[in-house]
Amino acid sequence: MFPLRIDLGKIEELYTRNVQQYGIDVRSVGWKDVESQHLRFQKLVEVINKREDPFQVNELGCGYGAMFFFLIEAGFKIGQYIGYDISSAMLDAARNLVKDSRAQFIQSDLITRVADYSFASGIFNVKFDIGEEAWKKYIEQILENMSEYSRKGFAFNMLTTCVDFRKDHLFYGDPFYFFDFCKRRFSRKVSLLHDYDLWEWTICVKK
Repeated sequence: MFPLRIDLGKIEELYTRNVQQYGIDVRSVGWKDVESQHLRFQKLVEVINKREDPFQVNELGCGYGAMFFFLIEAGFKIGQYIGYDISSAMLDAARNLVKDSRAQFIQSDLITRVADYSFASGIFNVKFDIGEEAWKKYIEQILENMSEYSRKGFAFNMLTTCVDFRKDHLFYGDPFYFFDFCKRRFSRKVSLLHDYDLWEWTICVKK
């Protein structure tokens, strides 16, 4: 199912170095401030039906587990939360921070357990020297993985191509391409959110 394997070593080193330097801090996961981090979460959770009973969550690229606290504070009923990350140092920080029996953390670059919803925030932004086309194919494989292990839906975000300045080590995703990809591959119920004050977009896919 995943013919293309990408070396994520440099990315793992980046976030391991970040958490060792900053600790439990938004800078460890590449964000400017808590407000922008929470704005991203607010867009991602639009895929969730708030009227539901307790549900299960996967987060790929969970960092130190900030989304778990966001979901709880926002009033969502979490039955189980599984966070996945490639950095063992980041996962150690998450386990030390999140002392809740509903939360579990796994070192992996793929989701391995079925949940109701899956999320990925910021994991597609940093590609370093990996080619654009190879990185795009890698993203498509990750979206296939998220869909396979999500019963009710999944959501992800990406830097937008609608910018006036770019950095070579970052990936900027065409929102129209990925909207069409998700419509064709996963569901008729796809939302593209590109109306908030960050240089990025969010896609929500409802099964």
